[in-house]
Amino acid sequence: MELGRLEYLQALVTEFQVTDSTEAKEQVLANLANFAYDPSNYEYLRQLQVLDLFLDMLTEDNETLVEFAMGGLCNLCLDKTNKEYILEANGVEPIINCLSSSNEETVVSAVTTLMFLTTTRSRVQTTALPVVECMLRFSLSANTRLSNLASIFLQDYCSPLQVEEARNLSKHTAVGIPLPKD
Repeated sequence: MELGRLEYLQALVTEFQVTDSTEAKEQVLANLANFAYDPSNYEYLRQLQVLDLFLDMLTEDNETLVEFAMGGLCNLCLDKTNKEYILEANGVEPIINCLSSSNEETVVSAVTTLMFLTTTRSRVQTTALPVVECMLRFSLSANTRLSNLASIFLQDYCSPLQVEEARNLSKHTAVGIPLPKD
C-alpha cells in the first residue's frame, strides 16, 4: 500500500514536469497541495522534492500555480523537518513576497505559513518591519479572515515595540503592499 502511494505521488510529479498544459499543471499542483495535508505523505513529498517544487512555483506569473504552491507549503510547514527545510532553502523571502498577491487564498496561506515558520532563529525574517507594516494594513481589512489572521500575527508573533515602530513608520508613508482583492 505504501509503495503504491509513493508511486502515485511520483506519477503526479512526473506529470507536472512533462506536461505543457497549464490547466494540467494547475490540477496536479492542487493535488500535490492536498496530499501535503496528510503527515503520512511528508516523507514521500520530501523524497520527491515537492517542497522545492512548491518553492519554485511561488515566483510564477500564474496566480493559480502560486496559490496552490503556497497552500502546499502551508500544509507542510507544521512538520519540524519540513519547516527546517523551508527555512534552510531561503523560503521565507518568496513567502513574504506572496503577501502582495491579489489572490486572497494565497495571502491567507502566506500569513499562516509565516506564523508556522516563526522560530527563535527565523523571527528576524518573519517579523521584519515591512511584514509587520503589512500585517497592520491587513488587520484593518474588511475581509474578516485576513484581518483576524493579521491581528493574531501581530499579537502572537510581534513584540509591542515592533508593532509601534511599524505604526509610526506607516504614518509617514502611503507606500506599501496592497490588500488582496475580495
